[in-house]
Amino acid sequence: MVKNFSNSSALLKYAEDKDLYQNLVSQLQKDFVFANVYVDFTPGITPVELKTRVLEKVYYLIMEKFSDYLNLLYIVDVPEKVVKSIEATDVVEISEQVTFEILKREWQKVWFRQEYGS
Repeated sequence: MVKNFSNSSALLKYAEDKDLYQNLVSQLQKDFVFANVYVDFTPGITPVELKTRVLEKVYYLIMEKFSDYLNLLYIVDVPEKVVKSIEATDVVEISEQVTFEILKREWQKVWFRQEYGS
């Protein structure tokens, strides 16, 4: 069963502990490219850098390219009701929560692939 996480850092730490961190980075890269959103996930990127880059990109997309932001959420498959339920007062808080939701969804994809093959 997919574990529930309290924040992005806990999720990334768990992915590292399970030796699935690189798979998570690869899945993120794949979906960002598919959504036509460029993010540089260099080999050997640390969890802190990964979280920061995703957060910065989400913030940028919300502020500058909202349709690309919506497309990314669609490609990653973040449920609309989850995004609508975010209660925040500023764009930074929204970006942080959306980043967490993106990481959670990407983790689910990696975990299911690992558990059930393919």
